Amino acid sequence: MLTANKLLPQGHGLAPVLLKRAATVELDWDVRQKSRFAATDSAGRELGVFLPRGTVVRGGDVLVAEDGSMVRVVAAPQAVLRITHCTQHGTPFDLIRAAYHLGNRHVPIELRPDHLQIESDHVLADMLRAMHLIVTAQQAPFEPEGGAYATGGHGHGHDHGHSHDHGHDHGHGHGHDHGHEHGHDHPHHGHGHGHGHDHAHTHAAEACDHDHDHDHEHSHDHDCGHHHDHGQDHGHAHPHSLAR
Repeated sequence: MLTANKLLPQGHGLAPVLLKRAATVELDWDVRQKSRFAATDSAGRELGVFLPRGTVVRGGDVLVAEDGSMVRVVAAPQAVLRITHCTQHGTPFDLIRAAYHLGNRHVPIELRPDHLQIESDHVLADMLRAMHLIVTAQQAPFEPEGGAYATGGHGHGHDHGHSHDHGHDHGHGHGHDHGHEHGHDHPHHGHGHGHGHDHAHTHAAEACDHDHDHDHEHSHDHDCGHHHDHGQDHGHAHPHSLAR
């Protein structure tokens, strides 16, 4: 058995000609979400795959074997449910509602601009049809969303490299320059504090218009389930008043 313990997401850094020549291995989602599994590649070689725990293998990834050979992963077609909105009685927003309810049930979901895809499940299919969505059973590769906190995996290879530093410099300097040149000796906080704060803030909150424009145009038509327009134009101008 040939051991593979290295993964190149989407074959990053490899020349296209090498990818074309590489053997392939076809795996469904049940196998690809595991970090340790056995498989047989297109050259008939038995593979023992040992990846860091939490690693998720995606179609297009490349496994590197101990002998230096490469095996390109192909996402195998499997039984899935394709979910689309009803163009006559619904809107694309219905897909967002469906994703919300499926997410509450911790169901792996493949997100697409015009449809959702989940593994075949007749109970979920009935629930979605009751929400006036169109559910179609089919055989297709399944690549669910990896999740914001997926470990080891690369959730569709997005790897944005977010450091989330945002340059906030939480040393509370905030550039306010409060003018803390306390020109006083603090004789028991003599009430003549010349703190020179000059509170130039004037509490921007004073200027905040607290008209929260709660013009909730909810128009929820929940009676028939159709027209789930839920475009809740809440119109919240919430200026998030500062501490006053």
